[in-house]
Amino acid sequence: MSKNRKKTYFIVTATVLLFYLIVQGLISAGVVNRYWQNILILICINIIMTTSLNLTVGVLGQINLGHAGFMAVGAYAAGIFLKSGVVDGFPGFILNLIIAGLVAALFGVLIGLPVLRLTGDYLAIVTLAFGEIIRVLIENLGFTGGAQGMAGIPTTDSFGKYYFVAAFLLTMIFTYASSRQGRAVLSIRDNELAAESCGINITKHKTLTFTLSAIFAGVAGALYAQSFGVLAANIFNYNKSFDYLVMVVLGGMGSMTGAIFSSIGLTILPEVLRPLAEWRMVFYALTLIVVMIFRPQGLLGRREFSLREFLKIDKYKKGDVEGE
Repeated sequence: MSKNRKKTYFIVTATVLLFYLIVQGLISAGVVNRYWQNILILICINIIMTTSLNLTVGVLGQINLGHAGFMAVGAYAAGIFLKSGVVDGFPGFILNLIIAGLVAALFGVLIGLPVLRLTGDYLAIVTLAFGEIIRVLIENLGFTGGAQGMAGIPTTDSFGKYYFVAAFLLTMIFTYASSRQGRAVLSIRDNELAAESCGINITKHKTLTFTLSAIFAGVAGALYAQSFGVLAANIFNYNKSFDYLVMVVLGGMGSMTGAIFSSIGLTILPEVLRPLAEWRMVFYALTLIVVMIFRPQGLLGRREFSLREFLKIDKYKKGDVEGE
């Protein structure tokens, strides 16, 4: 690994820790009240959902309109586990995330294997149907609380837990997108026939990416369940999936840092406009329209925000191995 790459990793890690310390200090000082703590937690959840969806939409190049279904599966799996009280405390928090991710992974494989043979509008319709089927099933199952929802889920208000889980998952998503497997998926997105002719297993890489996206969405659902303590199936309808798709498109399909910026902006914007009452959603929609008119490729397009460029860290020196 080159010195510049090591320096970049160090700066990113230091920035993540510094931001956490600043926010935690503001919370301890009472500057950030409980309401805005909830908004910060929601931002962490939305970032996980948006970047995970970007794996399918931006990196793989397949439209998924049922991403909220994986979030619902993870949320209810976590809710059932947490209400059982089998494991408490921090171990229970970690175990609940793992269970939610595994359940979502199961659904990801079951859905991904058959539907990823489709492309374009057909895939979008099937994934939309999947999301609605999940919602209807949840509303008609007794152990999920049915249409009345699930209440009494143990909650945690520790911003640090949500923040570092989001940071860890983002690291995994970035690592996968820039890995050999990620580059293979990008080649499938650009030209599936050419990728297959080069010996890339199309089904394997499509299913793997789709399943990873589902796992991260399931973990985000588990965080959502612990944040609010109450679940209702209608929360995870197709509008929820569309919200995350809008965030992906606004940030730039294929750009993970773009997805992060759009998630933060589109989570905070409705709250900032809340004093405008019923007009706030009008201004929210107008903002989206204006951005897409003047920036149709999204905020960053397919580019990633680079600390190396922003801080003007020296480029790779001659002899550095690419990718180290």
